[in-house]
Amino acid sequence: MIALIGNLSRDLLPGKPPRTGGGPFHGARALQRLRVPARIYARAAEADRASLLPPLVRLGTPTRYVRGRSTATFSISYNGDVRTMQVDALGDAWQPSDLPELPSARWVHVAPLSRHEFPTKTIAALARRHRVLLDAQGLVRVPEPGPLRLDADFDPEILRHVWVLKLAEEEAAVVGDPTALGVREVLLTQGSRGSTVYYGGHSEFIPAHALDVDPTGAGDAFSAAYIVARNAGFSPPGAARRATAVVASVLSQ
Repeated sequence: MIALIGNLSRDLLPGKPPRTGGGPFHGARALQRLRVPARIYARAAEADRASLLPPLVRLGTPTRYVRGRSTATFSISYNGDVRTMQVDALGDAWQPSDLPELPSARWVHVAPLSRHEFPTKTIAALARRHRVLLDAQGLVRVPEPGPLRLDADFDPEILRHVWVLKLAEEEAAVVGDPTALGVREVLLTQGSRGSTVYYGGHSEFIPAHALDVDPTGAGDAFSAAYIVARNAGFSPPGAARRATAVVASVLSQ
């Protein structure tokens, strides 16, 4: 079994009604196609539970709601692969005491929306029993309202507890050389062009086919599909190829 943990978000896109976002939702879109044993733990403010949780639950992966005090909210627009985001509100931070018991989960996808959400002590607590894939949004996104900013003011100790780090290109520009991070596996996603996998002193580019669709959530779908494939015994490049195919299916829906 694999698990996915993170905050839900309220996403605001031009000309569209507010919609559910965040790693739990977009990861569940991939899990819906893979039909493997999985559990999702999703957090949002109690006031937003009735509007944000049902779209996630309808995707079919068993989901547990974690009570929160605030809901991350973003205004989002795209120009091709280029995303512009405004942070309207921040979500809750997860402490070790907030983590669920995951006795049968070998892999856990941790899906932060900002740096404050999963501090080092929380990732360390998860890593004692599980292999953790961390989205680099949890390293470089500055936790403040306003235009989304990235910087490198993260605790480098957190990387000691991460098995896989998923980086978008703009995050890699902040973090630096993927091979110098000391993480076993690094996934550098490069939009519609594909991704590069760094593992064991090797790197391999995995091409993708460009799709004329809204790419929101592609990174979370990729991460969820990747750990499913790794849990099934795929090599890192094989898992990335599998994840690329799953993301294409998700975005084409």
